[in-house]
Amino acid sequence: MNEPLKSRREREKQARYDAILDAAEQVFPEKGYDRTSMDDIARTASLSRALLYVYFKDKAAIQRGIMLRAGQDLVHRFEAAARDAGNGLEKIRAMGEAYYRFYLEAPDYFTLLTKASTAIADADEQQARDMLCSKNELMVLMEAALKQGLDDGSLNRHQISSAEETALYLRGALHGVIMLCQAESSQNPAFPSDTLIRHTMEMLTRSISTRAPAG
Repeated sequence: MNEPLKSRREREKQARYDAILDAAEQVFPEKGYDRTSMDDIARTASLSRALLYVYFKDKAAIQRGIMLRAGQDLVHRFEAAARDAGNGLEKIRAMGEAYYRFYLEAPDYFTLLTKASTAIADADEQQARDMLCSKNELMVLMEAALKQGLDDGSLNRHQISSAEETALYLRGALHGVIMLCQAESSQNPAFPSDTLIRHTMEMLTRSISTRAPAG
């Protein structure tokens, strides 16, 4: 097969893959995941049911494909945060803000990513590899910022014995508080979610910063 033809077919294949995920992202919220059928997705994507099964074996595989999109969205947000920030501490602070903005601006993606760790167990080899790769990209970005902070002096070496463990701690702590606020605000709309989340981000960065607390 000549290269132009191969390239065109690859583009067409990617376009169909994207169309399926676009359709699922439209139908799942409208009908609910459980009530959505493969026929619904095929019809919305303007594809035959048979062709849909060429790309995804079932509805769960399509949902995992959307999880991959969500993961890449978050990776891009972290990359932009790191690119626009200065020292290591500022990068970590910017990534925390990016994670919070992700929760606010892409709530469906955020919710899907909370399920990704369990969903990966049912993925095929390629999809599982892609999902792990996306997760690892986030860790690489955070660890790089932490190592930069140790090198440039903005982060406290006595508080960071392992960049990997610290990255997990920072993300896990912030995620936990966001989930807490999500649950509380669903019962009480007046719950001060933004204040608590921003306080958490400030406390987390202070805990690893070399700067003395104000006052």
